[in-house]
Amino acid sequence: MENEDLRFTDPQPRIHSTATLKGCKLGRYSAVGERVVLRDVQLGDFSYFERHAEAIYSTIGRFCSIAANSRINALEHPMERVTTHKITYRPNEYFRYLGVDGAFRQRRQSRSVSVGHDVWIGHGAVIMPGVSIGHGAVVGANSVVTRDVDPYTVVAGVPATKLRDRFAPDIAERLMALGWWDWSDDRLFDAVPDMQTLGISQFLDKWEKN
Repeated sequence: MENEDLRFTDPQPRIHSTATLKGCKLGRYSAVGERVVLRDVQLGDFSYFERHAEAIYSTIGRFCSIAANSRINALEHPMERVTTHKITYRPNEYFRYLGVDGAFRQRRQSRSVSVGHDVWIGHGAVIMPGVSIGHGAVVGANSVVTRDVDPYTVVAGVPATKLRDRFAPDIAERLMALGWWDWSDDRLFDAVPDMQTLGISQFLDKWEKN
């Protein structure tokens, strides 16, 4: 192994032994914590779920930080039916010869959640079906997100509303144009010290030229 390779750790996803995953695709350096439950989730490179989080029918970008006890694409129940209980859409759990309600499952799948790159979802936050969250957004702890969230916007509350912009609009535009989340490992390795020490404008001024 060349010395240069020693800069990088094993890129294979890290999955806690107590986590439950079905139909998922995990990116490089991604991590799934203790008792996390994921179903039909695509998780981007470097993104991670902390303990006891859940997600279903979701696409999550790179460098996302998803805190403990959060829920992405909270389960929907058919309120228009006689009962909201799962006996109408998963009767197979109780009766032989009655299968899963395929139409209801398709309805759930059609309302997937999309999470951009560099998104932070706080502790206990709930993202409702069909919501899209833009790059660089922040969702406050214990929030319930019922509407789309614009890029680089900080939201919180029940239901979640905008608190402020994470950066000025021109800075947000420059960050999205830079697309640092798509950089190679080599470029990221070189950029991390500047991420730690430079102000956002200084960082952009330097790395937009590189």
